[in-house]
Amino acid sequence: MKILYFIKNRIFLKYILIFLTILLAGAILLYKSNQNETKAVEQKKKDNSLEIKKYIGKADVFFDRSSYDTAYLFYKKAIDLCDPIDDYADDYVYSELSIANLYQNMGNFIACEESLLKVFPHLKKTSKPKFTYNTYTILAYNYYFTYDYNNALIYHKKALRLAKTPYKKTVIITDIALIYSAQKKYKEVIDILEPLTVKKIRHESDSTKTDNDYSLLLNTIGYCYYKVGNPKALDCFKKSLKIQLRQKQDYELVSTYGNLAMVYSKTNPKLSKKYTEMQYISSCKSKSASFKANSLAELIKKSGGKELEQYSKEYVKIIDSIMSSRKQAKNQFSIIKYESKTDKEENLKLKAEQAENELQLQYHKNRNLISYIVIAFILGALLLLPLYLSIKGNKEKKEAILESERRISNKLQNELTLTVQNTLAFAKGKDLENSENKNHFLNSLDEIYNQTRKISRENSSIITDEKYASDLKEMISGFKTENLNMFVNGLDSIKWNKINKNKKIIIYRILQELFYIMKKYNDVSVIVLSFKIIEKNITLTYTDNGIKSQNDRIILKNDLQNVENRIKTTNGTINFANYTENGFKINFTFPL
Repeated sequence: MKILYFIKNRIFLKYILIFLTILLAGAILLYKSNQNETKAVEQKKKDNSLEIKKYIGKADVFFDRSSYDTAYLFYKKAIDLCDPIDDYADDYVYSELSIANLYQNMGNFIACEESLLKVFPHLKKTSKPKFTYNTYTILAYNYYFTYDYNNALIYHKKALRLAKTPYKKTVIITDIALIYSAQKKYKEVIDILEPLTVKKIRHESDSTKTDNDYSLLLNTIGYCYYKVGNPKALDCFKKSLKIQLRQKQDYELVSTYGNLAMVYSKTNPKLSKKYTEMQYISSCKSKSASFKANSLAELIKKSGGKELEQYSKEYVKIIDSIMSSRKQAKNQFSIIKYESKTDKEENLKLKAEQAENELQLQYHKNRNLISYIVIAFILGALLLLPLYLSIKGNKEKKEAILESERRISNKLQNELTLTVQNTLAFAKGKDLENSENKNHFLNSLDEIYNQTRKISRENSSIITDEKYASDLKEMISGFKTENLNMFVNGLDSIKWNKINKNKKIIIYRILQELFYIMKKYNDVSVIVLSFKIIEKNITLTYTDNGIKSQNDRIILKNDLQNVENRIKTTNGTINFANYTENGFKINFTFPL
């Protein structure tokens, strides 16, 4: 009876836990001591800067030759040497941006975005602002190529704010005009580009780039002139053609010949076909399979007899070639990525073996003592922690409910009370027949309504049927702002209809709570949320790039207590990763 009494006595339990904590601390200190000795015998960090530059130089050469597989391999070798990344931030970011650009050129827009995600946390560490400019531009084009024009405009405008020279600003403005053209806003494009056609905005050092970009500008505005019926279109196309022929720009000539063929398609079909044939010839010279396919498709429409048969055969042949090349490139890239990873793992293995030989003696001395302490801790924990966790769990479940009710009450009191009082005071002291006073009063009522609706939405019932995924996306999107980049991966891959209703509600609430808390910290500019199914568990990973002070970290940990309580009610787990200068990370895991 005395033993049961002491076990139930919380003071006694408290001292037992302190004792177990001391045992664990001793084990950790011994482990740390062993780690310090490991560091003491490690070789001095090697200066990899020359080797990194060599790999990047080779990668750039192959990139310019469109040998993307080999270029990728050398960029990855450079990235592997950027460890720690802080020592080679510029080289790391440049290599990842080049890989993103490489993927974009190959049409792999998902892989391109994945590479860009790796860049965002390190942009502040680089010494060159142009990397941020390039990141926004590549991301904008990624959205443009996937027909997400609204996001493409957002990132082009971000890049425009970073453009320092008139030339760079002109390039971005032309890119924005391309998006407006795709949206059929032809008049807006004309208004934007007409002032730029009067005088060339020259590149600081390269006249070739000046002419290339000016010919693109003429093509873009010429297309919009044509669409609105302005005869200036033909003159723009001819000027662009003259520049491109002088520069021998086969790649750009494809578009210009296509535009000229479009202009003459109704008034002079024979001349239109001639320009289409020239478009096909330029496509062959540029070695672009997709351009060749598009040109052949136009020639098929404008031909008959033997010509039609010949062009049709060529078209089928080039389509088969494109499909085969893409499959081959995909497989080749998989092999290269595997080999690159294997090389890195083998190098790390050799280094680990060398360090292990030097520390093996010390390891054996500490291993037995650490094992005894850990075993003692585990046995004590197995005997006493279940009782403690049972008591604590029941208490935390009640506190979670009370905390939710308390938060609603605080919101009603803090956010609405002052607004309501001010509105009533205004209504009593002002003549509401006056138009200005009436509008002010109505605006105040509208603000009260919006605040009430927001609180109601945050705490209202959650739909758990087939619309759950779309409602969850909508809630997450509500926290996105112009200054906050938010990426969600894997949400659509989850079969939500097979997940318990209560767990869906808890997932919704913890994400809502988490985003609400993190929104208070203004230093967060990138948030990545990932959903995965791993061994009959659903895992949610939240990552941001916020850099918080020690005081902020303590406050954030306290704020997230309610989230932690919700997780535990489902027998789930939560893991707060260590803060680093790269940001903050949390993992949630629920059994299905």
